Amino acid sequence: MTETAQSNRPENPGSVSSGSGDEPRRTSTTKRGIGDPASRGRTTIADGVVEKIAGLAARDVLGVHAMGSGMSRTFSAVRDRVPGGSKSSVTRGVKAEVGEVQTALDLEIIVDYGVSISDVARAVRENVVSAVERMTGLEVVEVNIAVSDVKLPDEEEDEPEPRIQ
Repeated sequence: MTETAQSNRPENPGSVSSGSGDEPRRTSTTKRGIGDPASRGRTTIADGVVEKIAGLAARDVLGVHAMGSGMSRTFSAVRDRVPGGSKSSVTRGVKAEVGEVQTALDLEIIVDYGVSISDVARAVRENVVSAVERMTGLEVVEVNIAVSDVKLPDEEEDEPEPRIQ
């Protein structure tokens, strides 16, 4: 083929050519998607997932004795013994409302006697916000903390002894 004949050929907009005529022409006839593959589709995160993350993050804070009120902990201890009836103790005392890009959390905690409640609440907020935002990508708009009790050093646990040892 002569150079004149090749230069008269219409160029394919998707082709790659150096113009020398010796190289094969590569064409792209189909486009396989628009944009970054990571942005295709939607991810939803269940309330329970956020509740577990928040519950574990709150328990990691020094000064948090337990999560939930005494009454809810007693009911949970009974539920834990019924097959199929237990809600995870990790989520006890945690309620999450999850939207598409934001979440709000309500926590109920029991603190150890002698700790600064305001310092513990601040540390819980920081730890929970950090963990939830890092793991889920959701923006945490608020973390409401209710301190329902103080664990005294000489108090026994509210949860009953297991029947089977």
